[in-house]
Amino acid sequence: MSRDPARESLYKAWLEAHGGIIFKVTRSYSRTATEASDLRNELQLQLWNSIPAFSGASKESTWIYKVCLNTALGWRRDADRRQGKVEPGVDLSRIAAGTHSPADSAQQNEILEKLYACIHAMDPFDRGLVLLSLDAVPYREIAEVTGLSETNVGVALTRARQRLTTLMKGVADELK
Repeated sequence: MSRDPARESLYKAWLEAHGGIIFKVTRSYSRTATEASDLRNELQLQLWNSIPAFSGASKESTWIYKVCLNTALGWRRDADRRQGKVEPGVDLSRIAAGTHSPADSAQQNEILEKLYACIHAMDPFDRGLVLLSLDAVPYREIAEVTGLSETNVGVALTRARQRLTTLMKGVADELK
């Protein structure tokens, strides 16, 4: 196989600029450190394979979200079939360090762990919507990623947020 320096350069630039997307999708669709490693590798492979199909008609971040979410949905479905249904859990071995005091960081990490646990308990499509929403992706781009109309994005996102709010209600009570 011959090297393609332009493709390699674009891939490296995407990972540097949008690596957070891969990280967030990996955390939301994997349950263990092993699954996270496998899924991250699969996302990176599919992103690499998708480069020739990228026409520039959408923003890079929109394209990357579409590739990653579609890959994660298929990967999760296949993993569930292989392993049977497993209760949602979360492996948060890679929480980003902040510039807070240790007590603040511990509380922030606890909240983040609980948020991801709640996101994990949602159905896979809603997980994707919530991730896109948390990244403040505009409805138009969410529509491109999900294949929904912009109006349906609003409706689906409202419902997903309501489900997340319900799941988080118990978490808020615990943190008081």
